[in-house]
Amino acid sequence: MQVTEDDAMLEGARFVPSPNRDARPPGCAPELVVLHGISLPPGVFGGPEVEQLFTNRLDPAAHPYFAAIAGLRVSAHLFIRRDGALVQFVPFAERAWHAGDSAFRGRARCNDFSIGIELEGDDERPYAEAQYAALEAVLPALMRAYPAITREHVVGHCHVAPHRKTDPGPGFDWARLQRTLGVPRPQTQALPEAGA
Repeated sequence: MQVTEDDAMLEGARFVPSPNRDARPPGCAPELVVLHGISLPPGVFGGPEVEQLFTNRLDPAAHPYFAAIAGLRVSAHLFIRRDGALVQFVPFAERAWHAGDSAFRGRARCNDFSIGIELEGDDERPYAEAQYAALEAVLPALMRAYPAITREHVVGHCHVAPHRKTDPGPGFDWARLQRTLGVPRPQTQALPEAGA
């Protein structure tokens, strides 16, 4: 598995372009991976709703939960389904809108310098073997393409936005990533003071 140089896409991923993206700030290249967990409706897997959310096509009338989120303009670079299938929404050279109000090692606005990977799941259940296998292939490819992404630069959304996010949740096996890729368990980050 590798990232193509010409278009910053992951070979083998199905591309579903999201409009919820923009240019990274000048001089910003990926140096962090933020892992997320998502399921729509919550706790339901396998449907088209995550793709619909990331492409602004989610029907607010299709489920009571959707009315509150259908207007969100969010995306991620990659989505890893329960069966390990990969969907790419945003080229890695561009900024996806995934981390929101966040900080890593005192640096705010993680979207500027991170790659967002959504895993189909929730905080209640373990992630699937196929998802770990896919992630264990994706992360080395990203590290080869973007050398600033080191093993210490793989974190969860809960680590960069602890005031509002819990994903990928307690069911995510950080110990496995440490065994297979040498990724240490991340530490929760403090957000910079207002005005900093």
